[in-house]
Amino acid sequence: MTREQIEAYFADKEQLLVDAVSRLVAIDSVEGKPAPGAPFGPGPAAALDEALAIAREWGLTAENHEGYVGTADLNGNEDALHILGHLDVVAPGEGWTVTPPYSPKLVDGLLYGRGTDDDKGPVAASLLAMKAVKDLGVPLSKNCKVIMGTNEESGSGDIAWYFARHPFAPATFSPDAGFPVINTEKGGFRPTFTKSWPAQTELPRVAWLHGGIRSNILPGEASAGVEGLTMYDIQPVARNITARTGIKFTFAHENGATVIKAKGENSHAAHPEGGNNAITGLISLLCALPLAEGGCRQALGDLNALLPHGDCEGRALGIAQEEPIAGRLTVAFSLLEITGTGLKGFFDSRAPLCATEENCLNVAKAAFEARGFAFKAVQGKPHHVPADSPFIRTLLKRYEEYTGLRGECLSTGGGTYVHDIPGGVAFGCTLPGFDTHLHGADERVRVSDLMLSAKLFAHIIVDLCE
Repeated sequence: MTREQIEAYFADKEQLLVDAVSRLVAIDSVEGKPAPGAPFGPGPAAALDEALAIAREWGLTAENHEGYVGTADLNGNEDALHILGHLDVVAPGEGWTVTPPYSPKLVDGLLYGRGTDDDKGPVAASLLAMKAVKDLGVPLSKNCKVIMGTNEESGSGDIAWYFARHPFAPATFSPDAGFPVINTEKGGFRPTFTKSWPAQTELPRVAWLHGGIRSNILPGEASAGVEGLTMYDIQPVARNITARTGIKFTFAHENGATVIKAKGENSHAAHPEGGNNAITGLISLLCALPLAEGGCRQALGDLNALLPHGDCEGRALGIAQEEPIAGRLTVAFSLLEITGTGLKGFFDSRAPLCATEENCLNVAKAAFEARGFAFKAVQGKPHHVPADSPFIRTLLKRYEEYTGLRGECLSTGGGTYVHDIPGGVAFGCTLPGFDTHLHGADERVRVSDLMLSAKLFAHIIVDLCE
């Protein structure tokens, strides 16, 4: 099959693709309460049913695997290629302006709606690629299977369930990221640490502290209640901390305490250098106040020493490291709760290929335990597929042919759907430089990118299954 045949086939298929994506996006598939045949709730189950219906309408063999995943097959031969996408979505959140999240709308070549990019659009493009190969009558000795999951956004239990019962394919890619190829993912290292102390009566003291919204988000907001100091006592110190950290502070008087609100900037935990951590900024301020001696003051000082503001590489912990493929280790202090008798905190570290339990987890654990914290963590392994593998060379060759852009392998601090798939890589469906508003309001996909992906995937299916 030639590129000319593929281009001719897809010449009138854009509306078909847009309609298919819109059918999927119209379904609210945020994880819900489990039910028989719907292990992740009714929304993901409904989206799976719709995707399987589209696959059957397009002449593919489709099967529902107990609600965990659905599969669409090109033929009944041995699998040579798996394309792995998902149909569940994150909650819509606030701030949508172009269209409501589940009312897909096409504007100037951009299709808006929750899931257009992540990952319903790419799933539909993958199915259309299989339809193209089937309609063109290309004889294949092996099978391509699209695996449609329903739990990627909250744990990927769907894929773990499926591959506990079915074999991996020799080649797998997931169009759940961007082009060109992501072949390296850092390992996860996400400790929880706690410390307790007797209730304190001496003033001034920290009555409570709350910081962070999710474990994988560097927090842009944190707040604390301080008893025994007024905002006029704190403001001069706060000005100095703001000048040093960029964190801004506001004050209010509530229930006999001065409430301090710290404002920084959120960022993904995989890229903590892109934000400004409100938790560590607030700790810097509290450590500069004349708090009474006691367990809380000591604990704040310990945290300030172990995870100081601006240290996104674990230097104070002694775990900073870097290698050429995956880059630097990162640390994001993402959650902290303090009460009158103790604290619980969490940081999210993304560790490169050179990181081991010996030079990472054990070192951090020893540093925390030396200061009296209880520390609990498991270090996940990184994922890496050699860039010179025949599979990746095929992906990059076709990518360059169809886009005219340079193909290369990239690494990520985030995790993709293929993190635990041997030989799996992320590939598509967004061309470099385009902002899809992933997980945000007005999520959108460029329809031309989806069409390009479908053509590209069709040629790759032939390359790997012929």
